[in-house]
Amino acid sequence: MGFIFSKSMNENMKNQQEFMLMNARLQLERQLMMQNEMRERQMAMQIAWSREFLKYFGTFFGIAAISLTAGAIKRKTPAFLFPLVPLSFVLTYQYDLGYGTLLQRMKGEAENILETEKSKLQLPKGMITFESLEKSRREQSKFFIDK
Repeated sequence: MGFIFSKSMNENMKNQQEFMLMNARLQLERQLMMQNEMRERQMAMQIAWSREFLKYFGTFFGIAAISLTAGAIKRKTPAFLFPLVPLSFVLTYQYDLGYGTLLQRMKGEAENILETEKSKLQLPKGMITFESLEKSRREQSKFFIDK
């Protein structure tokens, strides 16, 4: 009789462990999906911000280009056109970020760094561990009672 009861308990325990494992996996998958969704939304906001900035900066650049060109023609001094050089770099960068391939190039470079330059990504003193966190917490805690 004890054997049957023990066998049933072991089977229930095994089923419970499988259920807990499945739940943990499902929770992890949901967490990963949520984090990816948040990352995608943040990237979309970054691109949208860049496109909006480009509209305002493009307008400023156009007005500045017309004004500086008119000033250079009127005064017969090409030095008035020099501010357009750095402004054109900013305009080109913002256009590339908002509508071009800058994000794809950055992604490719990031993947290259992850594959070939792993040592540059390591944290000082290595990965954080539970033991190091506990040690730090104990050192900072005034009310810690060691059992």
